[in-house]
Amino acid sequence: MLKVDLHCHSNVSDGVLTPAVVARTAHKAGVDVWALTDHDEVGGIPAARAAAADLGMQFVSGVEISITWAKETVHIVGLRIDESNAALVDGLACTRSGRDNRGREIAHQLALAGIHGAYEGALKFVGNPDLMSRTHFARYLVEIGVCANIPDVFKKYLSEGKPGYVPHCWASLSDAVGWIRGAGGVAVIAHPGRYRFSDTAEGVLFDEFKQLGGLAIEVVTGSHTPDQYDEYAQLARRYGFLASRGSDFHAPGESRVDFAALPPLPASVTPVWHDWY
Repeated sequence: MLKVDLHCHSNVSDGVLTPAVVARTAHKAGVDVWALTDHDEVGGIPAARAAAADLGMQFVSGVEISITWAKETVHIVGLRIDESNAALVDGLACTRSGRDNRGREIAHQLALAGIHGAYEGALKFVGNPDLMSRTHFARYLVEIGVCANIPDVFKKYLSEGKPGYVPHCWASLSDAVGWIRGAGGVAVIAHPGRYRFSDTAEGVLFDEFKQLGGLAIEVVTGSHTPDQYDEYAQLARRYGFLASRGSDFHAPGESRVDFAALPPLPASVTPVWHDWY
């Protein structure tokens, strides 16, 4: 059985390791098929592809696109994309724009809460200046001892209604799915169990996604609890979606589930990669 991981990040977005080192980390953990899915950025794909080839891993070119849907941020993963596709590249560039201004406003809000120097502190963790994110601020707040870990930072400072939360309007669902399909890729809803939607709203999201040409949802992911593996396997079958699997790896010891610990997909679903190899 292939060990497949189709969701992880490098320092080209909000991960810590370079694409090549992420590849080696995945390979050491026994991964056979691996995708790099950096946020709103495809710049790490060439290095990732080359490293995977050197290690004998099957590589899947990917991206994770931030969208705004029903006033919430949702992530859409694109797999098997042509990263040179002009519409995709231009769309991602547009999506990335505004992150620096948002970062400065987060720092301002944190300063009002008594935490100073957050912009410069977060910048130390940024590998790509176009992709400053809340995770970079979270790492800084952990570094200076404000919180014990990254989830605690999000809970206390960086989620809606907290002192450092600054909303951002991303791409639309139709934009993201259109860019992915136009680049020859497969669109996947990332970690659906993480969003704060009612069952009704989640059903509307799934219906709209399917109508736009979306094909899969993540079932086994580092963002899901074991109970959610079965829950989203059932929903994948109900809506006719293929199932994806990915650790959502960001850094050793930082991600909830590392490569080696992620369980296989339930036998009841059809993997998104079922006809790739």
